[in-house]
Amino acid sequence: MEDAKVYFTDFHTIAFGDGLPAKLKTLIKAAGIGDIDMDGKFVAIKMHFGELGNVSYLRPNYAKAVADVVKECGGKPFLTDCNTMYPGSRKNALEHLECAWENGFTPLSAGCPVIIGDGLKGTDDVAVPVVGGEYIKEARIGHAVMDADVFISLTHFKGHEMPGFGGAIKNIGMGCGSRAGKTEQHSGGKPHVIAEKCRGCKRCQRECANGGLVFDADTKKMTVDSDHCVGCGRCLGACNFDAIAFNDRAANKLLNYRMAEYTKAVIDGRPNFHISLVMDVSPNCDCHCENDVAIVPNIGMFASFDPLALDQACADAVNAAAPMQGSQLARNLAKPDFTDHRDHFRNTTPESEWKSCMEHAEKIGLGTRAYELIRVQ
Repeated sequence: MEDAKVYFTDFHTIAFGDGLPAKLKTLIKAAGIGDIDMDGKFVAIKMHFGELGNVSYLRPNYAKAVADVVKECGGKPFLTDCNTMYPGSRKNALEHLECAWENGFTPLSAGCPVIIGDGLKGTDDVAVPVVGGEYIKEARIGHAVMDADVFISLTHFKGHEMPGFGGAIKNIGMGCGSRAGKTEQHSGGKPHVIAEKCRGCKRCQRECANGGLVFDADTKKMTVDSDHCVGCGRCLGACNFDAIAFNDRAANKLLNYRMAEYTKAVIDGRPNFHISLVMDVSPNCDCHCENDVAIVPNIGMFASFDPLALDQACADAVNAAAPMQGSQLARNLAKPDFTDHRDHFRNTTPESEWKSCMEHAEKIGLGTRAYELIRVQ
């Protein structure tokens, strides 16, 4: 397979000139989005609307820039995401829409409607065969996502406590899964609580949607109920005291393999295009109701027809950047006994692992990790 083309532009603008949304339009046009036949077609723009309390998600201005270009091409765009499997403000379509509106995503600000892809309760999905899938034979994908004629991903590239970073593959594979689909992807491994590190704060329990955490009132410690835990890893990201660890270190790899296969199910057989903005690179996902200091400075905007090459280019750009002072990454590197993994994502969250996702995605034909970076002014 020949190298994929990944287009890049930075966040610099000229005083009194065009702003960043206009620069994003220039980027995606240069990358060839106009080559897709969108005339009269329904176009899903998959993005993350951000959890309430989190402010690192992409602004709706960027979504509108993409929607405007789609409409210029004759398409009928809509923004979409699927419901979450954990408690929060996006676990059903009513709360999810209210969250999107509160975070600024309305038909006026985004330039198109917002549709929750798996319906009111997260049960409106369709079984999609995974060609070449080794772990998933049929992926449970939100119905509205699959009904679209054209698929575009618009991703906030950031860190993540399990797969290392949340890029295009995470946005598509996990994000387009219905609640059943998300559970299937996460169900590979179970965590345990390290009792001597547990402070009994119960913060992890507030993140669990499945009754997988039980607080012992006598010991003032949290424990894991393996019968109800689905291995989603939300508790891992919620614990500030490193008191939760996975029993099966291969669990992250299984999650990565399944996400790659879910992504293939979403994009196979129809036109697709992918955009990632490497900005506000928080250590954890936008699913968190908070965001920490970015681990690196803002880098730029990337676009490609190949989601795997896009993720590789973004990961390379982050790893080439200097750590942001005061970030989780910088604090970890400053610890005298810390093992430097020579990888910003693993150094931010040592329990995370991302390369297996890229390797498996390439193996199943999702794309290529080899890319040519083309700069757009």
